[in-house]
Amino acid sequence: MTPPAVEARSLSRAFGARAALTDVTFSVARGEIFALLGPNGGGKTTLFRILATLLPPDAGSFSIDGLDPMVAGRPVRRRLGVVFQSASLDKKLTVGENLALQGDLYGLPSGTRAARIRELLEMFRLEDRASDLVETLSGGLARRVEIAKALLHAPPVLLLDEPSTGLDPGARRDLIDALASLARAGTAILLTTHLFEEAEAAHRIGLLDQGRLIALDTPGALKATLGGDVVTVEAKDDAGAPALAARIESRFGAEAGRITVVGPTVRVEREAAHTFVPRLVEAFPGAFKSVTLGAPSLEDVFIAKTGRRFREADAPDGGSHAE
Repeated sequence: MTPPAVEARSLSRAFGARAALTDVTFSVARGEIFALLGPNGGGKTTLFRILATLLPPDAGSFSIDGLDPMVAGRPVRRRLGVVFQSASLDKKLTVGENLALQGDLYGLPSGTRAARIRELLEMFRLEDRASDLVETLSGGLARRVEIAKALLHAPPVLLLDEPSTGLDPGARRDLIDALASLARAGTAILLTTHLFEEAEAAHRIGLLDQGRLIALDTPGALKATLGGDVVTVEAKDDAGAPALAARIESRFGAEAGRITVVGPTVRVEREAAHTFVPRLVEAFPGAFKSVTLGAPSLEDVFIAKTGRRFREADAPDGGSHAE
């Protein structure tokens, strides 16, 4: 059988007393876009650095294209294209010169290098930018050059750390379209992100929180675990939310579905929630500021798993450097 393009087995890593990753296991197939979604400080960057062979795990193992990096480090690195969150382009060189330099670093023959540059410029719609200095490019164009550079040696696996950081919505959609095209051509893509829109475009999502993989499935399957729509009731203050949740549960019992308290809000997950909202409002007139109804989102999944909003789970200042 063909091995997964990426396979992580019980990976763990600590920084001093702080566990950055704990027993993380997953795999990425060829032609799959796999998103590691989590708040800042959740473990994404630590996992990315391990898979990029920049940081050894304390426990567990992983393979790239079936190879163990502890045994075959150089062949593994040649199978990886890596795009870091921080820019790695030389701004004083042109787009073409940056790509040519990357080809030289990988020892590509001049004919192969020139053919790959032409192919990638066309793939990322950069043909008319080859002679432009990188410092003149927009953020979206520069990001496309970064990815083209990482793909120059035709790696089967592409790793991207927060690839759309700093991009406007239009450039972010262009990036997502480009990644989808690469995946259709067979490239395995693993990206880290804290953006729900970016994660939604992946075939599967691994939800990371506090160094643990708390959910793993397709975006649709993850949202389907909530079992219906989400009614969000905003209490008049934080202290009033638990009491309001208790009153809703007492009044409706199991009929109310799953009830959780998040800050000043009470969240009710149930089927046919649109029929429940009028009864809820009628049962407690004037008891809350607002009532909203929506289809389940990936943030709702995170809340259901952790009891916290996504942004509330961010590590405090100074804590994310060890992520």
